[in-house]
Amino acid sequence: MQGSIAATAPVPRGVRWTPLGVGCLVLLAAIFLATAVGSVQLAPPEVLRGVWNGFRGRLDGTSDVIIWQIRLPRVLLAALVGGSLALAGVAYQGIFRNPLADPYLLGVASGASLGAAVAIVLGGSLAWAGRFGVPGLSFAFALLAVLVVIAMARRGNRIPVLSLILAGVVVGSTFTAATSFLMLLSPDRTAGVLAWLLGSFAMTGWRGITTIVPFLLLAALCILLAGRTLNLLQLGDEQAAQLGVPVETVKLLLIGVATLATAAAVSVSGIIGFVGLLAPHAVRLSIGPDHRTLTPLAMVLGAVVTVLADLLARTVIAPAEIPIGVVTALVGGPFFLWLLRRQRNLL
Repeated sequence: MQGSIAATAPVPRGVRWTPLGVGCLVLLAAIFLATAVGSVQLAPPEVLRGVWNGFRGRLDGTSDVIIWQIRLPRVLLAALVGGSLALAGVAYQGIFRNPLADPYLLGVASGASLGAAVAIVLGGSLAWAGRFGVPGLSFAFALLAVLVVIAMARRGNRIPVLSLILAGVVVGSTFTAATSFLMLLSPDRTAGVLAWLLGSFAMTGWRGITTIVPFLLLAALCILLAGRTLNLLQLGDEQAAQLGVPVETVKLLLIGVATLATAAAVSVSGIIGFVGLLAPHAVRLSIGPDHRTLTPLAMVLGAVVTVLADLLARTVIAPAEIPIGVVTALVGGPFFLWLLRRQRNLL
């Protein structure tokens, strides 16, 4: 398997950080491009002036309002969501020792979908559903789904990987069925549920950023610090334990923080597929399986991919928008098949 033997030896500093520096520059360029391009085209000086005026709290014209209140929060949120999904993807692929694992493997997506459906369909009739809203309930149900999966998979003090995956399939199918049932109960709300399921960054604003940032920072800190531990886990649970890794504790901690980051991302954007699967895998093919380098670069690549995908989603058929989940699936599906063709040993 591609990531089965992890590099734990020291990596030359230049080799570790040069790709990350280049990636950060590409991300800044993507953010700048996405902020400038849209239904109203803005020149680079206008973008810089609008950002500066926004920081000062003085929006002098229409272009400043477009940049600071519409474009910039949307673009930054796309970057944060993409980075969160890629970060969670790295953690899941490391824990399960499988480059085909993604952040939705344990039922986060199906749980969030059910929470959003409850808020949209029953929000008017259930006071608590309306009070928490779509983001709140999607986040809560996403966490609930993973807690149920862990409870089902736990065997004493151990959490076998195979049991986790099987429990994730069962819980995911159950929550998906419940979501479909709610949609059948209220056909007039079906369009709203579908729109959320396909993903969008429209109408979220700065509130979405403040929602996701704390969870992303917590998850990033834990997973980045666990880079060497994730490398050791690739040797197998028994060998990692012999090398001093508290395997079950590490698994539970990393699953927990990765789930928090994924649930926060999904709660503000809906379901966006392939980013958390492809970004870590593409970086692994490019620079190797060392998680000390893989994790930050995968986050940057996930952010770049999501920002550019959202740019395509809102410009291809402007003034209408394509759901970003459709864009990532249309682009990510063929790309993933190409990766599989290059790496036949994954199958």
